[in-house]
Amino acid sequence: MMLDVYYTLPIALSSFFGISAMVLGALLPRNRSNFVLPYSVGGLGIVFLWAALLWGRNGTAFNGMVLTGMFPSFFDMLFSAAGILVMLAARPYLQRMNWEFDEFYVLVQFAVSGMILMAHANHLLIVFIGIEIMSISFYVLAAYMRNQILSVESGFKYFLLGAFSTGFLLYGMALIYGATGSMEYTSIRAAVSYGSKMPMLLLAGTGLIIVGLCFKVAAFPFHVWAPDVYQGAPTVVSAFMSTGGKAAAFAAFIQLGSAIIPNGGPDGAKMTMLLACISAASMLVGNISACAQRNVKRMLAYSSVAQAGYMLMGIISGSGRGTSGLMFYLAAYMFTQIGAFVLASTLESEYGKNLEFADYGGLAKRHPLLAGVMALFMFTLVGLPPFAVFFGKYYLFTAAIEAGFTWLAIVGAIASVISAYFYLGLIVAMYFRPYEGADTPSVAQPGMSGVTLTIAVLGILLLGFLPNVVMRLTGSGM
Repeated sequence: MMLDVYYTLPIALSSFFGISAMVLGALLPRNRSNFVLPYSVGGLGIVFLWAALLWGRNGTAFNGMVLTGMFPSFFDMLFSAAGILVMLAARPYLQRMNWEFDEFYVLVQFAVSGMILMAHANHLLIVFIGIEIMSISFYVLAAYMRNQILSVESGFKYFLLGAFSTGFLLYGMALIYGATGSMEYTSIRAAVSYGSKMPMLLLAGTGLIIVGLCFKVAAFPFHVWAPDVYQGAPTVVSAFMSTGGKAAAFAAFIQLGSAIIPNGGPDGAKMTMLLACISAASMLVGNISACAQRNVKRMLAYSSVAQAGYMLMGIISGSGRGTSGLMFYLAAYMFTQIGAFVLASTLESEYGKNLEFADYGGLAKRHPLLAGVMALFMFTLVGLPPFAVFFGKYYLFTAAIEAGFTWLAIVGAIASVISAYFYLGLIVAMYFRPYEGADTPSVAQPGMSGVTLTIAVLGILLLGFLPNVVMRLTGSGM
């Protein structure tokens, strides 16, 4: 029992620091945010370090319900890092918007605790609890600025559609339990491999779970919530939802998908082909829709839909190389997407202004450093070498080709070419078009956001120049 607690301390610590921050924030006098932020960042830092210590302790705990070892540790570190980066960037943004309250940092910690639970799940009940903890935190965070119509609308839409998708997920889990007689991944995997006595029930349950998880990762055709929610939510919240939330959903997708999707056979082939079609459609629809956007947050939202399509290749391949490539891609995407959203929040003024492409006109002359950093993020999202996303796409494309999905890799390459239009379009606006408005928009001092931007740039460069090191750590070489 003590060993079980030791191996699952990242789950307990993330919850403990969230609850204790909430209690201490209520007991302390005014201006307590000066304490809650460093306490929250320090708590997630401890979770990060503890996850690193447990890296090689592969196994299960609590009667096989919870995973331990390299896979969950990787995601524990990823989620903790995302939470820290977002909280550091949130302070100057929220202060500028006059909306800094301790509850924001507490909600981020609770969201991280739900994500960590999803990554450790080896049981349907555990992954459902993790999804709900994360989702409820996101519902509140999306509507955090309740004096702004777009923020309230964002939270309301996400809540309604999220509850709807949760119904699919929960009903699918019930059908899986009825078809296999178990809720533990290991037992489900064995039942699926040897053949269920109720194959139609299993097939229906698998389909419903895929629908629920595709909503969480914002894959086509379950992506319609993403543009409105990402645009209306506070920009730092959009950064967190599109990175940490997506990574958590894929962490659940990897383990749950390997359990319920048969490895071979007609049913397995049907499910894999269904995911391949969703992947291709996500890449094309996401990138083509992004080409028509003139708002930076909506552009990044549709880009996130396309990124989900690329990431699904790691699930479709069904191989260790595909899983490692997906984990690498999630890390690269986290640094890049958080950096892009945080930089947009630095340029944003009150009530969501200065977020159009036209507002970025002449930014290279007004603020060359910020323009250069945003250009780096855009080049990385396109997938140009030697930046991190390029190697992530390489790993995912080769894994798909090795699995016999060459056509999907070709679609991915075409989609990447299409994405260059809007990513490079923002660079063109910053460097080659003047600002055409009457008053030049002001730019806030980055403050603590500068720390987030610096770490994001270093993360992109580190993953880009040392991709093999990360791939070996996640279980595969190039």
